[in-house]
Formats: sequence, structure tokens, C-alpha cells
Amino acid sequence: MPDIVIIEDDAAIRKLVCYALDNDGYTAHGFDSAEAFHASDVKADLLILDIMLPDEDGISILKKIRARGDGANLPVMMLTAKGNEYDKVEALDLGADDYMTKPFGVMELLARVKALLRRAGRGLQPATEDAPIEIDKVRLDPARRTVEVDGREVHFTYKEFELLHYLMLNKGLALSRDQLLAAVWGFAAEGESRTVDMHIRLLRQKLGSQDHLIQTVRGVGYKLEAGEQN
Repeated sequence: MPDIVIIEDDAAIRKLVCYALDNDGYTAHGFDSAEAFHASDVKADLLILDIMLPDEDGISILKKIRARGDGANLPVMMLTAKGNEYDKVEALDLGADDYMTKPFGVMELLARVKALLRRAGRGLQPATEDAPIEIDKVRLDPARRTVEVDGREVHFTYKEFELLHYLMLNKGLALSRDQLLAAVWGFAAEGESRTVDMHIRLLRQKLGSQDHLIQTVRGVGYKLEAGEQN
């Protein structure tokens, strides 16, 4: 079964999460700090990460994980008391796959863990998803994680890149905000649609002359369509 690492300085919460995961058939490893985790030889299949930690905050840890080549595909769930929209958007934009606030329900936590692991397993399979995609004057290379617009390389954050990649893979299809949340962030929750809208706005800004590719579908969500500049 998958090895799941929990970095949480609250001993009661850490023990509760480990107990629930162990009972659900996973192998749980609890640590009170990133330093303790790094000192171990545990290899994580999924990481559950608090933000407010004693030695190094969870956001800093997340950045380091995503900057490593071997950490790009590690599913990371933030489990924290910080529940305002800014904190959620920051973590998701930096590469968190899910964000859950305290207090939390154990059954929901287990369901989200299962969904993240399922999604991570699927994401490693299709070889076609690693092939470069070119639509009009936008070229995205998943293997190199680069995007060129009008022949010029443009920097996209982790989640911006994932969102653009998903839209390009599904060119011409109208996708709801819930579909985009589920596909890119690993969850769909009421009230989180503004996260998608904000990232779409940022994508359009960075696409510049090619911003017409991303179209709003009234009453549905968004789609990426080639060759329809207004």
C-alpha cells in the first residue's frame, strides 16, 4: 500500500490522521517537522502538510518539493487552520494538489487521499500527454515544462501550466469550473470557482496576443479554441 507522510506539529492531529490512514490500509508516517522527515529514510507516495510548522513553514517546504525534479509529481495535500482565500490560492498556485482546512472530517480526508492517489496513478500512464502541443502560436512542452508564445518563452507557475496543458489537451471542449478544479487541483468544491476564474485571467494576460484562444462559455465555464480571434 502507498506510504503517506504527515508533517504536523500538533501531536493529537498527527496521531489521528496516522490512525485513520493505517486503519484504511495505508502505511502512515507522522513527523512533527520537515527536519524530522528529511532525517528519515521514508519515501512518500503522498504528503499531507501543515502550513504553520515550528522550523520551516509548509509553503516553503512545498516550494522546495516542486523545485526538485523528483518532487514534481508527488501529490501534496495542505491540511491547515489557515482557511482564507489568499492562503488557499497561494498554496494551490505553488503546486499543492489539494487544500483542506481544520477542523476536518476524517471520512472526507480519506476520500481526498484516495482521489489524489488515483489521479496521480492515472497521470503517469498516458504517453501522449508528454508530447508537445502546438495550437496557433502557443507551444507547450510537458516534458520540459515550457511554454512559448509567438516564439518567445513565457514563464507560467505550476498550476497555470497545468491548467493551460489541460485546456490544450481538450481543445474545443467546453469545460465547467468544477471539471477544471477536479482535473487540475484534484478536487471540486462549492465556492472555489473563483480560483479557476483567477487563473484563467492570469493565463490570458501571459498569452498576450494569443489570449483569444481561451474563450468563456456562458453558463458552463471555458474552452480553448484555435483560430478564432475577435
